[in-house]
Amino acid sequence: MRFLAAGSPVRNGTALRCVTSRRSILGYYAAMTERGSGQRLLAPGDPSPFTILIPHGAAPVVLLCDHASNAIPAALGDLGLDEAARSRHIAWDIGAADVTHHLAGILDAPAVLSGFSRLVVDCNRSHDDPTAMRQISDGTIVPGNRGLEATARALRIEDCYWPYHRAVTGLIDEVAARGVTPAIVSVHTCTPVMKDFERPWHIGVLSNHDRRMADLLIAELARDSALCIGDNQPYSGFDPHGYTIETHALPRGRANVLLEIRQDLVDTHHGALHWAELVGKALANVLAHPDIARATGAEVKEAS
Repeated sequence: MRFLAAGSPVRNGTALRCVTSRRSILGYYAAMTERGSGQRLLAPGDPSPFTILIPHGAAPVVLLCDHASNAIPAALGDLGLDEAARSRHIAWDIGAADVTHHLAGILDAPAVLSGFSRLVVDCNRSHDDPTAMRQISDGTIVPGNRGLEATARALRIEDCYWPYHRAVTGLIDEVAARGVTPAIVSVHTCTPVMKDFERPWHIGVLSNHDRRMADLLIAELARDSALCIGDNQPYSGFDPHGYTIETHALPRGRANVLLEIRQDLVDTHHGALHWAELVGKALANVLAHPDIARATGAEVKEAS
């Protein structure tokens, strides 16, 4: 039986192909128990630490969603937060999973989505970054993250963090083995207001030194004069806290962008679909450009 996240889109009358089955989830937990001392954070009733969509998709791109879920392993309870707090942006990127599901279907692109809340461990941080398990997030104290001992941190990293990144590496390598140099698109969402500043951008396109994909995508999106597009806004691709693009794209010179779509535009299924269609059309044109289908030279990789 196939496992599909709630709200998974349907294309041509068939739900998107997803390779995370209940059998594979149970097998994962068994394998993890055999590998270590037997002490594990996750139990068979917990979600998988990652979900893979359309692994054999034809598009020359891999979609990533680092903050797809607000799920918390049962062993951690609710981290001391009420439901309202666990539903806020501090726990996940609202709408990002829906956009990624739709975008994967539109492009016929493989995708990897994280399985647990960024408050459990932030998959877009280095595992030893102080912000990987925030004790305070946007003014909200996270009791379950206070005073974490090394063993507790290690369990989260081993069960929730590395499996996601291993899945990302594996999927990218699988696509590359077909003779394709896949571009990497990381899908995020951002709050419409941060620290009393109303963000005017509908979507931000983040990049580092390699701007091949960013420049083309911004130009495609700008065909719609109604859009306000942020170039390295509201965050920057040079931000040292980012981990996923820096790890899975830059070292091998793969074309890449990180998207930040404003959450109030994608917090409904209808909104997520609209933005996936808009971004999907632009990305399809970008991916057809010959400069995207190659790795960059050493000078760009070293500068990054």
